[in-house]
Amino acid sequence: MGYRLGVDVGGTFTDLLLLETQSGSFWRHKTPSTPHDSSEGILNGVGAICAAAGITAAQIETFLHGTTVATNAVLEGKGARVGLVTTEGYRHIMQIARSFVPGGLAGWIIWPKPQPLAALEDTVTVKGRIDAEGNEVRPLDEADVRAQLGLLRANGVEAVTVSLINAYVSGAHEARIGEIAAEVLPGVPVSLSHEVLPEMQEYERTLTTVANAAVRPVVGRYVANLRDRLANEGMAGKLSLLRSDGGLMSADKAGEHPVNILMSGPAGGVTGAIWVGRNAGIRNILTLDVGGTSTDVALIENLEPRRQRTTEVGHLSVRASALDVKTVGAGGGSIAYVPELTRALRVGPQSAGAVPGPVAYGKGGTAPTVTDANVVLGYLPENLLGGTFKLDREGAKAAVQTIADALGIDLMAAARGIIDIVNENMFGALRMISVQQGYDPRDFAVMGFGGAGPLHVNAVARLMGSWPAISPVSPGVLCALGDATTRMRTETARSFSRLASQTQASDLTAILAEMAAQTRAELLADGVPEDEITSEFEVDVRYAGQAFEVPLTITADVLEADGIAGLLARFDEEHKRLFTFNMDTPHEIVNLRAVALGRALDLPAAPLPQGDGNPIAAKLRDHEVWMEGRLQPAVIYDRAKLRAGDVIPGPAIVCEMDSTTLIESGCTGTVDAVGNILINLA
Repeated sequence: MGYRLGVDVGGTFTDLLLLETQSGSFWRHKTPSTPHDSSEGILNGVGAICAAAGITAAQIETFLHGTTVATNAVLEGKGARVGLVTTEGYRHIMQIARSFVPGGLAGWIIWPKPQPLAALEDTVTVKGRIDAEGNEVRPLDEADVRAQLGLLRANGVEAVTVSLINAYVSGAHEARIGEIAAEVLPGVPVSLSHEVLPEMQEYERTLTTVANAAVRPVVGRYVANLRDRLANEGMAGKLSLLRSDGGLMSADKAGEHPVNILMSGPAGGVTGAIWVGRNAGIRNILTLDVGGTSTDVALIENLEPRRQRTTEVGHLSVRASALDVKTVGAGGGSIAYVPELTRALRVGPQSAGAVPGPVAYGKGGTAPTVTDANVVLGYLPENLLGGTFKLDREGAKAAVQTIADALGIDLMAAARGIIDIVNENMFGALRMISVQQGYDPRDFAVMGFGGAGPLHVNAVARLMGSWPAISPVSPGVLCALGDATTRMRTETARSFSRLASQTQASDLTAILAEMAAQTRAELLADGVPEDEITSEFEVDVRYAGQAFEVPLTITADVLEADGIAGLLARFDEEHKRLFTFNMDTPHEIVNLRAVALGRALDLPAAPLPQGDGNPIAAKLRDHEVWMEGRLQPAVIYDRAKLRAGDVIPGPAIVCEMDSTTLIESGCTGTVDAVGNILINLA
C-alpha cells in the first residue's frame, strides 16, 4: 500500500490529508499553524494523522506541500540581500522599472514607490556584450567581472543575480559569470536570468530573476529544515512542493527556482476543486477558498483553471506562470472595527490569525472577528473539529457588542452587518475573476471550501446568481487534497518575436520539439517514468505594436493540422472575448513555452450509501439562527451520517470535523452520490 500526504499551511490552520492510493481511503487532520516555524505545526499534524491511520511516517512515500514561505518572505520584506550583475549602461534597470504608477491622476504624488529587491548600491555592471542575434560583439572582461563581484562580496550580499541585456538568446556570458561568482562568493546562491526566464523584455527578466534570488536562501533553509525534521520522524519519502501554476516540483528544484512557488498556497485549493468537480460532474466552477486570514477566488472553465503569465505578490509582479487567483483580506479571523473618523463599520484586512485568533477560540483574542459574528448569529455551533474545539459564545457576544455600541445598534444587527460586509468583499473578488474577464457568473457553480468557505458560499451564490453553491466533502482540507492529487509539472520558455505572416507552422513545431525534450528530461531526472510524461505547448500572440500578449494552449498535432491561420483565428476569438474588439493589424508571435506533465492521480471519489431523501438519521439537535432580521428555527446535522439523495431544507447547519456548512432559509441542500452538498434555491 502506498501513502501520499498532502499538507497545506495556512495563516490560521495547517491542513493534512493522507491518501492510501490503492483503495482511495483517506484521513484528514487540522492543527493550529505555528507562524514562528511552520514546520513545527506540520510535524504536529504528521504525528496525529499517522496515529489516526495506524501507520508510521516511514510508510509515507510522497509528501506534497503547498507553502506560503516564499510569499511571506516577499510580503514581509524578509528576503535575502541580493547583488545584481548586469550589462554596462544598464545599472538603473531596477529603479527605472516600467514607470507604472498605480492609482488615479495624483498617484505619482502620493504613491510611495516600493524599494527594489536589489538596491542600487548592490548593483554592478560588467564589460562585455552579446547582440540580439546571439553573437558576441565584445568579449567578457573577466578581470572586470572579478572586481565587480568583489564589491558585492564586500557589501555582504546573500544571493547574486546575473541578468545581461540579451541573455535570452545566448546565456554564454551569464554562465561564465556564474562560474566566476562560485569562486569569488563561495556558498552564495547564484541565479542566472537565461535559466530562470529565457524571454526578452529585460526588466521583467531581471525582476523575476532578482525575486528568485531574494527568496532562494529563505526557501532553501525552510526545505532543508523540513526535510531534516521529517527524516527525524523516520520519513524518507519524496518531498515535492506545489507550484504557483498548480503543478508539483521537487523540493530540490523549488530550492533553485523558488520564484515558481510564490503563489503555492492558493494553488492547492484550485487543484482540489478540479478533482471534486470531475467526480461531481460539474465542469464550470468559481472557487471560494475562505481561510482564517484571507479569501482566494479562481475560475475553472471546463475543468481547466485560468492561468496567467504573471505572479503578483503585494507590489511585486514577476513573469512566472500562476493560476489566476485573486486574494482579498476577508477570512474567519478578519477583524471588525469602527473608525473614529467615519463611524462606518469596516471588516479586515487585519486578521487575528492563529495567534491570538478570534475571541471565540479562547486563546486571548480581544478584537471582534468574522468568526465571532458567525458564532453570535448561531451559524457556527459551539463545538468545532468534531467536538475537540469548544467555542466561547459569551466571549464572542461581548466582543461583537463593542461594535453594536459604537454603531448604536443591537447585537444581532451588528453581527449580521459584519457578515454582510465580508460577503460583499468576497462577491467583489469573484466579480474580478468572472465578470471583469468576460464570463457570465450564472454559467458557473460556486464551490466554498477552506475552514469558513461553506459558511459563506450560500450567501455569495445568491449575490452572484451562481448555482449550485457547493460544499465539497472535507472542505476544510481541500487544499491539502489538491496538494495530494495533483501531478508533476515543469515548463520552459523561449522568445520568438516574429510576424505571423513570416512564420510557418514547421518553424514553431521544430523549436517546440526541442523545448519538449528539455522539459521531459527534467521530469525524468525527478524520477517520473517516461511513459507517464505528456507535453503541452503555449504560444503567446499579440497584434504588432501591442505591449501585451495573449497566451494560447495548443498541441503539436493541432498546430500541424490547422497551421498558423488556425492559431490566429483562436487568438482573434480570445482577444474579442477579453477586450470586446479585434484589430485590423498584423499578428506577432512573441513567446513559446513547452510544459511537461506527469501522470495525474486517477483517484475516484468514494460513493455514499443511498438514502431515502430524509436526513433525519443525521440530525444532531434543533437550533436557532438569526437570519432575515429574526430568530428562526434550524436543525444541526452530522455530515458523516448523511446519505446520497438526502435533501436538507434551510435554515440548517451541517457539521463535520474540519468545517461547517450553512444552508440559508429559502434554499435546500441535496447530497450527491459522492457526498458533496449542492445548495440551490428552494
